Amino acid sequence: MGKYLLLWEVDPTRTPEDAMERGAAWELLIAMVKEDIKKGMVKEWGAFVGEINGYLVAEGSEVEIGNMVQQYVPFVTFKVRAAASVSQIDEMVKVMQQ
Repeated sequence: MGKYLLLWEVDPTRTPEDAMERGAAWELLIAMVKEDIKKGMVKEWGAFVGEINGYLVAEGSEVEIGNMVQQYVPFVTFKVRAAASVSQIDEMVKVMQQ
């Protein structure tokens, strides 16, 4: 199981201009995020203050992460980065020094 950093961004062309509609859309997004957290795949989620983007940290296989992000398409786009732990990097360094 891998760990991933995902940078997400809401598509501004799909963001309602009306504040009440926009609030309802955010409410739906947050409900989906809470469900992903409850399932255990999303370990941390945050939004950048004053922006329509943010980050999340998730654990799973490539297929699981791919399936998770598809539920947000086309309203949210993601940049996905695989993350290595300190122990994984330590292993890599040891191999380099052999």
